[in-house]
Amino acid sequence: MPDSDDLAAIRLTLELATVTTLLLLLLGTPLAWWLARSRSRWKGVMGAVVALPLVLPPTVLGFYLLITMGPSGPIGQLTQALGLGLLPFTFPGLVVASFLYSLPFVVQPIQNAFETMGDRPLEVAATLRASPLDAFFTVALPLARPGFLTATILGFAHTVGEFGVVLMMGGNIPGVTRVVSVQIYSRVEAMEYTQSHWLAGGMLLFSFLILLALQTFRPDRRRP
Repeated sequence: MPDSDDLAAIRLTLELATVTTLLLLLLGTPLAWWLARSRSRWKGVMGAVVALPLVLPPTVLGFYLLITMGPSGPIGQLTQALGLGLLPFTFPGLVVASFLYSLPFVVQPIQNAFETMGDRPLEVAATLRASPLDAFFTVALPLARPGFLTATILGFAHTVGEFGVVLMMGGNIPGVTRVVSVQIYSRVEAMEYTQSHWLAGGMLLFSFLILLALQTFRPDRRRP
């Protein structure tokens, strides 16, 4: 059975996934809207930047985050000047790393939902004298609800399953940065296979339920 260390890792993982997912939805939605609606020449560049974690090894992202947010990095010097200390090996640092690594899993489903919606609903709203902001909240967001559901599930699940980037950015500090994936690694390294089975089996079940939810609630699923 899971012991206190395992339960602490599970609790920290759920906290990290919840905070990260909320931030991704809050900050990723306007970015997804811009990518879906913009005709800027920078759209392709920004889209590539957002999608970069899909192909970039997480250890590479974690390494550059360490450099950038370390004592000699520009962000590290800024946070120290502001009296915030350094982000590496802290929970806020894990949030930043998880946010960047899970960004495409939230932005892309929402962007696709906005693009699928097309221009017609917004044009109709404009003829009814709705402001762009009103049209966004009363028309675009409700129509893009399936995309938001997918983004929420994927963003949360991807954050729960992270390993490389959280290990590089947070290390293995019990109760501070040791999430479930790192806890499994520690258990296996110590040859504690029984405890590893409990955690790994739980992650396997969680992953299956996430995929089942996506298959069940996806918007294009045909109903009899």
